[in-house]
Amino acid sequence: MNSIMERWVQTCRHELLDRTLIWNERHLRHVIRQFEVHHDAHRPHQAVNEAAPLRAVPGPIIDPGRISCLDIRRRDRLAGVIHEYRHAA
Repeated sequence: MNSIMERWVQTCRHELLDRTLIWNERHLRHVIRQFEVHHDAHRPHQAVNEAAPLRAVPGPIIDPGRISCLDIRRRDRLAGVIHEYRHAA
């Protein structure tokens, strides 16, 4: 378990804390919570076949009509420090 937590702390530090100015403990807790949601629900992980732990791997897009007109939407978290991308419905 120690190696898993060390990897999570390293990822959090490199992807978030090295780019963010933390004002106080309340702000730190908010920032870490937002990163946790992003990490578990949106960020791809190699260990689970490039899916997020809380989301299944999406099926392949095989319809040529959908491939030619993909509509990707970006959602910013933490004032643009973290970006999440999704297919528009």
